[in-house]
Amino acid sequence: MASTPSKDYKRREREQKKFDKRMAREAAKAEKRNAEIDAQEAAEDAADKAEKEAAEKAAEEARKAKEEAEFEAELEAERKAQESGES
Repeated sequence: MASTPSKDYKRREREQKKFDKRMAREAAKAEKRNAEIDAQEAAEDAADKAEKEAAEKAAEEARKAKEEAEFEAELEAERKAQESGES
């Protein structure tokens, strides 16, 4: 005599299906969260790089300004020396 399977397997299949869906949702949430963290870190790195470049540019401009001021001072000193030598 053939026996019919119990209806318990249908319940187990439904529960497994729900479990699989839940796991997929959680995996998607985790992936989204990781993507947001990566994007935030990339933005922070870009901001740090821009800040560093700006600081380097400012230092270079300050160095050039100092050299220009020294050069102008030397020219002024030479001019004064020539004027006092001529007088």
